[in-house]
Amino acid sequence: MRVVVVGGGIGGLALGAGLRRRGFEVAVFDRDTDVAATGGYHITLDERALSALENLVEPEIMRRLLASGSALRLRERDVLWDRRGRLLGYGPDLSGSSSVDVDRITLRTLLAEAVGDGLRLGRTVSGIDHDDHGAPRVLFTDGPSIPADLVVGADGTHSVIARHLAGGPTSRPAGIIGFSGRTSLTDLSPAEQRRLGPRSGFAIGPRGAALYIGFLDPVGNAALDAPELRMSVTTGPTYIWGAMFPESAATESLRELRDGQLQAALLARFRRQGWAEHTLEVVARADSRSVAAFRFNAASTRAADLAPWPTGRVTALGDAVHATPPTAGMGAGAAIRDAASLLEQLSAVTDGTTTLTEAVNRFEAGMRLRGSEILTLAMKTVRWILATDTTLGAAATTVTTPILAAAARLRR
Repeated sequence: MRVVVVGGGIGGLALGAGLRRRGFEVAVFDRDTDVAATGGYHITLDERALSALENLVEPEIMRRLLASGSALRLRERDVLWDRRGRLLGYGPDLSGSSSVDVDRITLRTLLAEAVGDGLRLGRTVSGIDHDDHGAPRVLFTDGPSIPADLVVGADGTHSVIARHLAGGPTSRPAGIIGFSGRTSLTDLSPAEQRRLGPRSGFAIGPRGAALYIGFLDPVGNAALDAPELRMSVTTGPTYIWGAMFPESAATESLRELRDGQLQAALLARFRRQGWAEHTLEVVARADSRSVAAFRFNAASTRAADLAPWPTGRVTALGDAVHATPPTAGMGAGAAIRDAASLLEQLSAVTDGTTTLTEAVNRFEAGMRLRGSEILTLAMKTVRWILATDTTLGAAATTVTTPILAAAARLRR
């Protein structure tokens, strides 16, 4: 069976690695010319994603991943703050967690290595058609078409393949513009180092302003103590932060800015909305070259709305089907689980226990449920942020956060 995967992101590479490991003929095409030239900063892989990955890659790849990942069990409990930096509450106990945070570049590099010469970079897919016998062919902007027994679209939120299957976009703007950056812990003042601590946190204020601050330390908090295998991009304790504002003409204009200009505009926006200066230190002292903007997109939370096409010899996975805002931290993990599920179903085809159409149908049924689960979680936070942008929501946030902060002080 010849499988062509369109898209060399996390899900596409994970599938390509698994197919190669199981002996399938596979080719993964991506328009990037360098797998390390990727957006995003870090990815959380929970127990389900790690288990799926173990079925896709060789044990040595997993060891190198864990040696380059930051174990959540070694962090302190996550926290919730208000815009003044006052503590509102704690997240769950992480001491028993098996989840790992890893640099996106590190993970993509490892998966690309696992795919090997099946990865074809610098190729842009323009569409798909079928031959006279109904077999799919992938079309390129810069070369002849390539036939396949199965085509899998793993080409992200604006997927060419999923759009072809669905007859239109498979996701829409979620109503939030995100801004991200990296700040070394050592660049912060001692007071902010103590307040933020070795943990992740989330701060929210009126009018839809929110700030996520993720703690990443693949060296000090390595999931596997094997320095000789380490290849993490992050080499010291670092905060990977994400600022969020409701989508509007004003926030859309920020997307045109870059580096220091964008950083300054973000700080000005937070200050106008009454955020305490010390809570903005993580943004102000970030590496300006790391600051970037992106739109949150989301598919439907209804399982029945996902992959809304007849089962055939073309399918899709990951964000191409269930585009998920980063507010759940589960999008990449779900794409890996998609890949493992599809591999399992295709293995049954080669064993002669099922047909290709039946295998794809079972895969898509499971993917719909998986996508609906993570989208529901992610959209809860999105809706919470957007709710504070109403007159009533802004007033409620302003009134209740001091009360919650006082209650938190009494509990300590």
